[in-house]
Amino acid sequence: MWTKQMFGTDIYHIIASFMIYSMIGWLVESVYMSVCNRKITNRGFAKGPFCPIYGFGGVLGYLILHPLEGKYIQLYVAGALIATLFEFLVGKLMLALFGQLWWDYNEKPFNYKGIICLESTIAWGFYAVIIIMFLNGKIMGFIDRYSYEAGVKVCTVLALAAFFDVLFHLFRALNWSAAKYRDKIKEKYEMFRARWY
Repeated sequence: MWTKQMFGTDIYHIIASFMIYSMIGWLVESVYMSVCNRKITNRGFAKGPFCPIYGFGGVLGYLILHPLEGKYIQLYVAGALIATLFEFLVGKLMLALFGQLWWDYNEKPFNYKGIICLESTIAWGFYAVIIIMFLNGKIMGFIDRYSYEAGVKVCTVLALAAFFDVLFHLFRALNWSAAKYRDKIKEKYEMFRARWY
């Protein structure tokens, strides 16, 4: 599975870079918001140092935009537009699922319903240039510095930890609990057991 090719690279490199982008995104967001709030602020959805939106953004951004490598203006414009669209879609999804956003651009000039704003769009273009022209190569070099076997183990542990951390906090945000569904689960189990035993 880890060696299967997708979009010109293997799944191992995609997952490893997803993890790294998610952690870098968490670090940048947390430092920025800590400075703005003048107190330590965890910008992750869950407790761990992980913002999956940056993982998806970094990996998808690279996979979509790497053909524009070296074309700075086209890369900047495409990166700004694609990232803004991505942020808008994630924002709409969050509003539909949770009834709220985890960011608020209402105080920013040229914003649309607090979901996107011109300031972030400008920043996304710069991030796209930085990721494609400089950062992604460094991340791939970092990944290749370690053995494949060790990398797979680290990715597996990090992915499982992040998955359960996000899942736990997602259930909390949606107000789901095992107690709420215990009777239904028990009933389904008894039906399954009666059918097969």
